[in-house]
Amino acid sequence: MTDDNRQWFAGIDWASTKHDVTLADDRGTIIGRRTFEHSGSGLAEMAEWLTRASAAASAAVHVAIERPHGPVVEMLIERDFKVHAINPKQLDRFRDRFTVAGAKDDRRDADVLASALRTDPHAFRRLAPDDPAIIELREWSRMAEEHTRDLGRYMSRLREQLQRYFPAFLKLGGKDDAAWKLALLELAPTPAQAAHLPRAKVARLLENHHVRCHGADQALAISRAPPLAVSDATVAAASAHVLSLLKSIRLVAEQLKEANAKRDRLADALAHRLHQRRVFERRLVKPAQVQPFAEVECAHRNRLIRRQAADQFDLAGDGFFRGHKHRLARMPISCIRVVNAD
Repeated sequence: MTDDNRQWFAGIDWASTKHDVTLADDRGTIIGRRTFEHSGSGLAEMAEWLTRASAAASAAVHVAIERPHGPVVEMLIERDFKVHAINPKQLDRFRDRFTVAGAKDDRRDADVLASALRTDPHAFRRLAPDDPAIIELREWSRMAEEHTRDLGRYMSRLREQLQRYFPAFLKLGGKDDAAWKLALLELAPTPAQAAHLPRAKVARLLENHHVRCHGADQALAISRAPPLAVSDATVAAASAHVLSLLKSIRLVAEQLKEANAKRDRLADALAHRLHQRRVFERRLVKPAQVQPFAEVECAHRNRLIRRQAADQFDLAGDGFFRGHKHRLARMPISCIRVVNAD
């Protein structure tokens, strides 16, 4: 094999602060091992070392990594390296070739990645530059999931505090984080305040929030149930904690609403763009070329196509596909086919 046709294989075991890299030739011989810090200069040094140690162009170096996105992947793709990703569970099976020990070894993992890419490239997925719309969509999807988890934590803490001194409030119907319930709790955070809450004010609150599950009399009857026999100090401390939690809950709820709205707009824009691209492609392809494929189309095949589309966008692992399955389900199959054809 001539030098022009030689291929080089690198494995990168990435971490938050440093990255272990192994470089091997097409015969499996280890050319070198290095560790680079996670910084702008460290990643630039990594790319320079790979091309210098292999004495080849970056396009001749195949890089294996577990993470399918991130600054390391983006830097390598930007410099024309051929980057391949693998599922961590698959990497565990390849690791058994080297050792059966379960201990984590970053340098050995880099060796395993480079070796597995050389011998079993079919187990890896070639990565391509991410569309800017996909990057933005993925980030907003992550933000929505993080806000959902934060909101759940705050609501758990709120229920815990109410159980200490005001369990009657928890018997009100509707969602725990419903805006009307939070507003009512803010008006009367203690049983004593609930006992003196004017009916007209409660009725106006329920009307403003379009509440149908309770009337003013019913809501007051529930919240005015006999309270727990606890000390005034406990009520004061717990109610102060509740008021503090309400501020955090309102903030997170607003952030979650914004993230969901932005994510939905981006998903709709992406679906529209792909639909327009499909229309353009149809004008370039004769109907006779499309017909044979359409004749053998079936529901099972459509599901496979949609799943491949989700894998290509790399959104399934970040929650977008799980949370917006209905959007991908409505996307025309021919539209998804155009994306997979790239």
